[in-house]
Amino acid sequence: MRLANKVAIITGSASGMGQAAAILFASEGASVVVTDINESAGAETVQTIRDAGGTAIFVKTDVTSENDVKALVATAVETFGHIDVLYNNAGVMLPDDQGVVENTEMIWDKVLDINLKSVFLCSKYTIPHMVKQGQGSIINIASFVALMGCTVPQDAYTASKGGMLSLTKSLAVQYGHDGIRCNAICPGPIETPLLKYLWTSEEARNTRLNRIPLGRFGEARDIVYMALYLASDESAWTTGSWLVVDGGISSNYF
Repeated sequence: MRLANKVAIITGSASGMGQAAAILFASEGASVVVTDINESAGAETVQTIRDAGGTAIFVKTDVTSENDVKALVATAVETFGHIDVLYNNAGVMLPDDQGVVENTEMIWDKVLDINLKSVFLCSKYTIPHMVKQGQGSIINIASFVALMGCTVPQDAYTASKGGMLSLTKSLAVQYGHDGIRCNAICPGPIETPLLKYLWTSEEARNTRLNRIPLGRFGEARDIVYMALYLASDESAWTTGSWLVVDGGISSNYF
C-alpha cells in the first residue's frame, strides 16, 4: 500500500474530489481525517471507508475559523499520534463571482476566506507537528485559471487560487529543510456537481469542452491519483511544484 502508516487530513472531504481522495487514500493504507461543515455527508464518507476496511474519523470543521482548525489538528494528533499529509481541498466557486468591477465585497471575502484563508489556518496548525516529526506533505488544490486569464472572469476565485500557488512556493522554501514538501495541483474543468451548477446551457458546457484537447472533462480520479503520488514517498524529491492536470486546456491557444 502506497500510504501505509500515514495519517492524512483532507479538508472538504464529505463530497466531490475531497471525498474521492479520502476513499482512495484510505484504500492505500492511510488513516484519514475527514473534515467538512456537512456533518451527515462527512459521517457517510467515514462509514464508506470503514465498510471497505479502512480507518477514518470525521471532525466537523469550518475551515475559515481558527478555533475550529486548531481543534481539528489537535483531534487528529490525539487520535492518530501524527499528521503526515495535509490535503487542502476545501473550496467554493460562487455563481455570482464575476470581474472586480461587478463583484461585491461580500463575495470577495467569502471566496478568499474559504479558498485561501483556510490554507493559511490549516498550514499554521499542522506544520509545527510536521516539523517535530521531520517530515510531511502539504497538497494544495489550486486551479488552471490561476495560470491564465479568462474573458468570463471569476476574479475572487482566480485570485484565491493564485494566492494558493504563491503560498505553495513559500512554504516549500521555508520548510524544505524540515523534511516538509508542499505542492499544488492545478485541475482543469472537472465534471462535478459544482461545475454543472454553473453551466447555464448545453452550449455553455460544449464551449468549455471544445477547448480540451483530450476531448473530455476531468473526473475526480484524475486529480486524486496525482494527489496520491504527492502524499506518498514516491514524490520524496518533489516540492514547490505546480502540477497541471487539465486535459491540455491551458495549452490550447484557440
